[in-house]
Amino acid sequence: MSRAPMYEMDVTHDGLNKYRRIRGSDPSVVRQKAEMQMRQWEEMWERKQEADAKRAEKEAAAQEIEQLRNLAEEQSVEAQDTIATLQGLLKNALLVDDVIDWSTLIRNDRFSERSPREPRPDDPGIASQSRRPERASKIYRPKYGLLGRLLPSIRRRRREAAELLFRQHIEAWEQAELEAAARYQLALTQYKNSVAKHSQRKAEFTHQKELHNDAIRQKEQEYLSGQPGAIVDYCEMVLTNSQYPAFFPRSVDLDFEGDNGHLIVDYALPSPIEIPRTKEVQLIQSRRALKPIQMSDREFNSLYDEIIYQVSLRTLHELFEADTIGALSTISFNGFVTSTDLATGHESTKCILSLQAGKEEFTNIELENVDPRACFRTLKGVASSKLHTVTPIAPLAVISKEDRRFVDAYAVADGLDDSVNIAAMDWEDFEHLIRELFEKEFQKSDGEVKVTRASRDGGVDAVAFDPDPIRGGKIVIQAKRYTNTVGVSAVRDLYGTVLNEGATKGILVTTANYGPDAYEFAKDKPLTLLNGSNLLHLLDKHGHKAKIDIQAAKREQASKSVS
Repeated sequence: MSRAPMYEMDVTHDGLNKYRRIRGSDPSVVRQKAEMQMRQWEEMWERKQEADAKRAEKEAAAQEIEQLRNLAEEQSVEAQDTIATLQGLLKNALLVDDVIDWSTLIRNDRFSERSPREPRPDDPGIASQSRRPERASKIYRPKYGLLGRLLPSIRRRRREAAELLFRQHIEAWEQAELEAAARYQLALTQYKNSVAKHSQRKAEFTHQKELHNDAIRQKEQEYLSGQPGAIVDYCEMVLTNSQYPAFFPRSVDLDFEGDNGHLIVDYALPSPIEIPRTKEVQLIQSRRALKPIQMSDREFNSLYDEIIYQVSLRTLHELFEADTIGALSTISFNGFVTSTDLATGHESTKCILSLQAGKEEFTNIELENVDPRACFRTLKGVASSKLHTVTPIAPLAVISKEDRRFVDAYAVADGLDDSVNIAAMDWEDFEHLIRELFEKEFQKSDGEVKVTRASRDGGVDAVAFDPDPIRGGKIVIQAKRYTNTVGVSAVRDLYGTVLNEGATKGILVTTANYGPDAYEFAKDKPLTLLNGSNLLHLLDKHGHKAKIDIQAAKREQASKSVS
């Protein structure tokens, strides 16, 4: 008796990693069982995916909460650290030596650019890749064959063909050698140009380094000798080195009265809106959000007032401590705040406290133990009872905003005519003439030009202030009534002055001409060189006539030196 045929079907589910073999005598029944099994597995898979998704969502939510909690803790610590820093502005400064170490200002860096490498004939990209053909090489041996051995004419033609091939290869090799030699010569030329430019950059680097170091050494000597301008610069360096939080304005204006050792400090203070108010950051878990907890008005106002009192005392401490030559007998501190006036909506700058103290009186105070507000009152400082209200007061001492370098100008150009030799003009008249010309040049942009005092010009004969928002700014002008060619040293000095003055441009005007090295140095720098011809053109442009006779000026100078 024969058995009924059996049917079977394998079903799998990759997600559940399930496998089953279904058997039966009826193929339709086997197929239905397989489909039913797959539906069961799909339902199981969907339930598993939903459970996995919920679990993943729950884990992600827990992870997010943990991250937010950590972030809240970090921001709370940061806020508390900021408050601690603000509360310790004075005491922390007492741990710092405020004396300027001049040696740290000297540049000791080296020119880091490598010297160009000299090319060699065998360098890749230069050398020929071909070798000189060797006459004895196999490829130049004629292949006669059977006919060649029998027929002299064939042997001759084969020899001629081999010789021709050799000559062609020799010519190609010679051409390649010529091209390689040309590449080498080109590389040598480029190398020499690179060496010259490298040397020029190195010389410029060295010169700028020497300029900087010479300026530092000169400034140190000027300070040690008690020159008022150097004392102001030194005190400004002291205050610039003082470390404050980033949100503090870093602006100060100083004036020094050398006859009585009185330093006046106009100091920019942070406004209440610039001081962070957050003292803690909390996590609102239900909203998955961070909530900054602000100081109460009372807490913040107390902190702000404490900050300002500390800054005033800290500034006096830093300046007196750094005064190694005993130049400062008294310091007046005026604290200014720039803020929006809530009554008018306009921004204004107000002096909100003023303090004056003598060196002996102040240095006898043990600052690490004082209450800043009480100490300020004991020193008879002037301020409103609530500094956070930004109430203006009259400062105890006021800085004169006039630059003492500037002197009264007088007119020169109207007295010129074709007979006046500018090259022989009195040097002071020449400087005022240059000032007058540039004042007319800048009049169209409402600019202003002032002549500096000879004893304190610092390399500046005149200063132009151009209000143009694009090309304007502070422009230093040097006037050289020369009878000889102006060399590169004068142009270098002008560039150093531009940097020291923080100017946007420098102009050098001379009655003579400039050497090529002067023009080369000025290239690509904010410098303008005007020679005698340019000066005469500028005079003519503004309706004045004059002449420049270098030889006559030299004869006049020679006669004066003899007499």
